[in-house]
Order: sequence, then structure tokens, then C-alpha cells
Amino acid sequence: MLYRSSGFTERYPPQVVVPFLDAASLLVGASLAYYWRFDHFQLPDSYWLATVIMILLVTFINSTIGAYERWRITRLSNLLARQLLVWLVVAGLVASVVYLTHSADRYSRLWVGAALLVSFMLAGVARVAIQLLLRQARRMGKSLRSVFLVGPGKNILRVGRGMRSTPEAGYCIAGVQRLDSMSMDDAVLMSLARRVADSGAQEVWICVPLEMGPAVRSVFHALRHHTVEVRFIPEFGDMQLLNHRVSEVAGHYAFDLSVTPMNGVAQMLKRLEDLLLGIVISVLIVPVCLVIATAIKLSSPGPVLFKQHRTGVNGRTVKVYKFRSMTVHQEQTGQVTQATRGDSRLTPIGAFLRRTSLDELPQFYNVLQGRMSIVGPRPHALAHNEYYMDLVESYMKRHKVKPGITGWAQVNGLRGETDTLEKMEARVEHDLWYINNWSLWLDLRIIFWTLFKGFVNKNAY
Repeated sequence: MLYRSSGFTERYPPQVVVPFLDAASLLVGASLAYYWRFDHFQLPDSYWLATVIMILLVTFINSTIGAYERWRITRLSNLLARQLLVWLVVAGLVASVVYLTHSADRYSRLWVGAALLVSFMLAGVARVAIQLLLRQARRMGKSLRSVFLVGPGKNILRVGRGMRSTPEAGYCIAGVQRLDSMSMDDAVLMSLARRVADSGAQEVWICVPLEMGPAVRSVFHALRHHTVEVRFIPEFGDMQLLNHRVSEVAGHYAFDLSVTPMNGVAQMLKRLEDLLLGIVISVLIVPVCLVIATAIKLSSPGPVLFKQHRTGVNGRTVKVYKFRSMTVHQEQTGQVTQATRGDSRLTPIGAFLRRTSLDELPQFYNVLQGRMSIVGPRPHALAHNEYYMDLVESYMKRHKVKPGITGWAQVNGLRGETDTLEKMEARVEHDLWYINNWSLWLDLRIIFWTLFKGFVNKNAY
């Protein structure tokens, strides 16, 4: 059966529609901001010029970073993150131009800020609406991309199930060609090329395990006269991948199987998030910290803070601070005994501090130092890392990012003592999911959830 995309989305794809929506959002935002500031809509020529410049900057930067393309395979959170980045860059450029040209007396700073804020919200709503409409249309069988699957039967079955379980992605099967390592002769390849042409498929997905790597070249060569898009979907078996993608390294294409997502712009955004929120939270918690420090000092002898070396980003050792919740004691070298319910080592207020996670508050100082992040995998004791690294698959990959005060595992109830291997496996699984799916929006959601269910937990002592 021949499948084709919806005519409307073919004529008006997002890369054509969204730039006009961004321009319209800026025009509306500029007009509303001017009315709010000056009580009328008659913008002078200088303000129209500034609006046009902002439109050109927004569309140019979005086009440069590819934000108007590949919407079918881009998460909504990533679209909004790119939009936020673009609007922040434009705001910085506009502010710089106004300052360097001494034009502050010609433009209202309130108008500039309000125009960018309103237009950002309008453009964001437009992106959400478009994605939701496209997903709904694909679920209804519209705007579909037809795919011809090539590979061993079990691989085709796996990919086909994935397509059926995500109808909002908008892919459908136009045909299949089963292959194995013994059937890659010229007759099979010629038959494949004819079947792809007859099917009318828009894409060909080569779904083979790594041991059948040579088949990729053979199939790709057989399709050299076709204009279909060709994708390679390898089978990695039970390998635990981390932030996997394709990149170009030293002039060669590489499959990144385990890399950190915190580099480039993402690293800058993450650090900016930590600094801004860390400073605000650190100021707000000063009174609470003073009360806790006084209570610790009065309730038991010893220091207020407990300092312990933990594993930080990329395996580096960092010193982490906590409010002391136990009596001062000495353990054997290399041994760290986890706190348990009714632990006799807990101070009179130690159980309360651990149950409410208030003992973690000094770690905001670690965040400002750059040793930790507000959101990330919780840092474990060095002895625990040595113990679990051989028991839990990909355990050490959780250290590809900075450790955090709270994290995806913690807001999902995986806090406190890990007295079974299954509990640690579940925590690591959540940590790796966070690293694979990191976004600024996800961090903000985790921080929000922490306020309601991440602090108080019956599993923490």
C-alpha cells in the first residue's frame, strides 16, 4: 500500500510556518507592550525598526541552529529550550546595541523587556499548539511518513512494535525486506531496490545488529539511485547507552555510546541555573541553617558540619557538606555503614534532619562552588561506589554529570537506605534516565516536585 503525507503539512511544514508565527508573535508583543507602556498602539518609526530587527534576529538565529527543522523527531521540551535560548540571546544583543549606540533615551527599557516576554510566551504557545495538533493528526493517520524496513526478522519486529506504540511520531510501514548474513547477494539487493521503489516509501530504515555492519554498506549501495531518506537503526543488544547520538570527531562520523550531555550550551545553561537558583535559595535558608546549627551544637558534642568525600563529575573526588546528624564516631578505613531505622548513632535531632532532608542544606554551598548541581544523581560514599560498581550495570555512568542535592530518583521515592541490590539498581536506572533526558524544564519540574514530595520521605532516616 502506498502511504503519503498529508497535503497540508507537505505544503506548510513547521519550518515554513513557525518563522511567520515568531514574526507575528513579536509584532503582537511589541504592540501590546507599547500599549501597556504608553496607552496607545501608534508605534513610532524607531520602535517599528527595533521590532523588525528583533524579528530578523530571532528568525536568523533559529535558522542557524536548526530550530525550525526536524520537528518530527525533536521533543517539545527541546523545542522550548531552544526558543528560550534564542530569546535570551536576542535580549542580550538588543540590550548591547542600545547601550553601545547610546540609544537608551530613545527606547523604553520596559517596552523592550515586555515585548520580548510577551512574544516569547506567544511563540511558546504556538509551538506547543503546533506539536499537539501534529501529534493528534498523526494518531488519526494523517501526516504520516512511510517507512520500508530492512533487516533480520526480530529486528524488524522490534522496530515495528516501537512505531505502533508511538503513533504520535507519525511513521507507518510501507514494506519490509528480511535479511540475514547469508542472504546478501546481488539478486536480493536488486529485489530490495525494486520493492522500495514499488512501495513508494519515503524512508528506508536499515535495522541490523552490529555484527551485520557490512550489510549497511551493501543496502546503502543498492539504494544509490533512489531519493528516499535512509536511516541506520543499529541493534545494541543489552548495552546500556548514555546520551547516545551521532557526532563528527576529527573528520569521522562516530556513534557516541556513552557521553555526557553537559557540554557547550547545555553546560552553560546548567551552571547558570545553579548559580541563579543557588544564590536565591542560599539567602532564603540562612535563618533555617542558623536554627539547625544551634540545635546540633546544643544537642550533642562535635562539629556542626559533617564533611565526606564523594565521587563527583567524571569520577573526580569532591568534598560534600552536610549537617551532622550522628554522634561523632570512628569507622574502619574504607567502610561506610548506612543509617538504618532506629540507628543508635543518630543524634536527638538527627533522625528529623535526615527524614526531612534538612541535613542536605549545606550542599547549596557545594553548588555555588561548582562541585555539585541542584539537580543530579545523589553522590554516594566512595566505599559504596567501590561495592556497587561491579554489581549494578553501568553504575559509574551516573557520574558523567555533577552530583545533585535532589534528583529524578529522589522525587520518585528512591531515597534513604539501599539495603537491597534491587533498590540501588532502581536508583541507578532513574539516574541514567535523567542524564539521557536532561533538559532545563526537567530540572525545574524536579525542583518543584522536591518541594512537595522530595523532602519528607518515610524511607529516609
